[in-house]
Amino acid sequence: MTQTDKMLSRKEGGVGYLTFNNPERHNAVSLDMWEAASGILDDFAADKNIRVAVLAGAGGKAFVSGADISKFESERSSQEAIDRYNVAVDKANGAVYDFPKPTIAMIRGYCIGGGVGLALCCDLRICSDNSKFGVPAAKLGLGYGFTGIKKLVDLVGPSFAKEIFFTARQFNAAEALAMGLVNRVLPEGELEKFVKDYADTISSNAPLTVNSVKYIVGQAVKDESKRDMKKCEALVAQCFASKDYTEGRKAFMEKRKPMFTGS
Repeated sequence: MTQTDKMLSRKEGGVGYLTFNNPERHNAVSLDMWEAASGILDDFAADKNIRVAVLAGAGGKAFVSGADISKFESERSSQEAIDRYNVAVDKANGAVYDFPKPTIAMIRGYCIGGGVGLALCCDLRICSDNSKFGVPAAKLGLGYGFTGIKKLVDLVGPSFAKEIFFTARQFNAAEALAMGLVNRVLPEGELEKFVKDYADTISSNAPLTVNSVKYIVGQAVKDESKRDMKKCEALVAQCFASKDYTEGRKAFMEKRKPMFTGS
């Protein structure tokens, strides 16, 4: 796993927190940060005690403000360097998007370019009311691939996706909520507690149910020919055959909180 002080991780109960820690550059992401993020997520995925992952940015002013443009000369100046950088970004985004457990982007402040791309890979996006969103590709002359654009279209629809890219401007939290880009908007001082409570709520629910729904929703947005319906059916059957299903029924009858183990 790549080690860098610009990526932080911690575990609290059933929740793993991954923090982009480059506040002096509004958490712009360099190659080693993308590589470290993949390693942290692999660790969270393998840890049976971690049921939810929360992604955040350090410093209070930004979630992630995209690629670290100051590193473009060293990291993206040749075709070979561009390819390596793109592989690292794709791997990190893929590690988030394909993460088998729920993911929450806790967004405070700027969420720009690659930050939007990363947030799109999360299951839920919860932001503070002073957050700003934008994809400035058209101001930089950057090409944007099909996969990233499709994730945006799936979330906000084709018309808003075009508006975000065509204008390359920054949208405020209210606009992001109206477009469906975020799930919730909170006053800045309440964001952290709300996200913690949401993550704890999800982590206390039946993991087999939650994770099966995540997988099935992921299949639902794919082309019909690419869906794995057998796995969808198997995951549902696994829920009904689980000890957690028995525990859920018992807890309901006994009017107590269920204690789910994921088995």
